[in-house]
Amino acid sequence: MAAPGIEAGGARARDTPRGADLYARQTAADRPGIAQPVPTRPVPRQPWGGIVAASVVLLGLLLGAWEGYWRAWGATPGIRNSDGLWARERRRIDAGEGDATVVIGDSRLLFDLQLPVWEQLAGRRPIQLSLEGTSPFFALDDLAADEHFTGRLLVGLAPLNLLRSGGARDKVLAYLRHESPSQRISQWLSMRFIEPYVAFDDPDFALQSVLERQAWPARPGLSPRLPVRKLAITGADRNTHLWSKIETDAEYRTLVRQFWLGRRWGTLPLPGEAQSPDAWPALIDAQIASAVRAVQKLRARGVKVVFVRPPSSGPYLEAEDRGLPRERTFDALLAATGAPGIHFQDYPELHGLETPEWSHLSAADAARFTAALYVILERTHWEPHPPVPSNP
Repeated sequence: MAAPGIEAGGARARDTPRGADLYARQTAADRPGIAQPVPTRPVPRQPWGGIVAASVVLLGLLLGAWEGYWRAWGATPGIRNSDGLWARERRRIDAGEGDATVVIGDSRLLFDLQLPVWEQLAGRRPIQLSLEGTSPFFALDDLAADEHFTGRLLVGLAPLNLLRSGGARDKVLAYLRHESPSQRISQWLSMRFIEPYVAFDDPDFALQSVLERQAWPARPGLSPRLPVRKLAITGADRNTHLWSKIETDAEYRTLVRQFWLGRRWGTLPLPGEAQSPDAWPALIDAQIASAVRAVQKLRARGVKVVFVRPPSSGPYLEAEDRGLPRERTFDALLAATGAPGIHFQDYPELHGLETPEWSHLSAADAARFTAALYVILERTHWEPHPPVPSNP
C-alpha cells in the first residue's frame, strides 16, 4: 500500500525531493516535459448585463452629485489652463502668426488683459502666453531666439519677477518641444467634450485637493502648505479673468487674501538664493542684463517691446514698494533696455481700478484696463522705430 501523498500534482512520491511538501502541487518547471493539470474554478451564472448597467447608473449618479455640489457652491465650466493649452497657443507664432501682438507675463497680465476687448479695438486678438506664478523672462528669451516672431510684445512685470527667471510653470517650453501626438489628441478631446461642460474638472475641486484642505492635525515642526485656491476662469484661447466668486463671496475673498498674506510677496517661495534680501541686488542685475540681451535681439528685427506694470493694491502693493521699490526694479529695467514702459501709477486712466484680492483686477475693471492700455500704447509707444544694432 502506498504511503500517503504518493502523488502530488501528478508526480509520484518517489520523484519528490526529500523534505519537500508532498501535498504541494508541482509546476511544469518542476517536471519539465510532463503536462500539468490546469486548475479550473467554475464561475457562477450572474446577470452580468444588469450588473454593468447598474454600475454605469451608480457612476452617473455619483458624478452628477459631485457636479451638482460644486455648481451649487459657485463653480462653472471652463477650459483648464494646462501646459497643452499654452503649447497650442505658442505654436501659432511658428504657424504663420509671427506678426501678431504677443503677451507674456505672470498672472496679472494674464487675468487683466482681456482679448475680446483688445480685438474690438485692434481688429485682432493678441496671443496670450502669460503664466501664473511665473516670471516672463524665460519666455522673453524664447521669443528673442525665434526668428518667426516679428510682431509686437507686451511684457507684464510684477516686481517679484526680477528675482527669478522661471517659476511655477516654466517647464512649458520643455512640454512644447516634447509633446507627443497622444498628448495633443488628449488636449483636443478634453477641450471638445469635457471641459466646456463639466464644472468639477478643475484641480481645485479634485477629491485629492479637497482632502488636503481638511483640518488635519498639524505635524510637529511642519507648517501647513496649501496650494492657492481657484482664482480665474479661462477660455479656449487662454483669455482669462478673475473668478466672480472672489468678487461676490466675502468669505472666499478673505480666504484668498489670507493666502497672499501667508506667503512671502504673496506668491510661491522664492529660489533658495533669494530668501535673503542681501542676495536680491545681484539677482535683479542678472535679470536685467538678460532682458537687455533679449530686447536687443527683438528690436534688431523690428519687434516693438513694451513693459507693463499692472495694478496691485493694499498690503500686496505695500510689500512690493517696501521690498522691491520701483526705481530699483521697473525703472531700472527700462533704463537698461531702452524699451518703453507703462506703469499703472503714471496714468490717471489706470487709477481707481478694483483689485478684490489686491493682486488682480475684477472682470469688469480688467475690460476697462485693457481698453485704456490699448489707447495708451497707440498714443505713445507703438510708433515705428528703426532696428537697433545687437551690440550698441
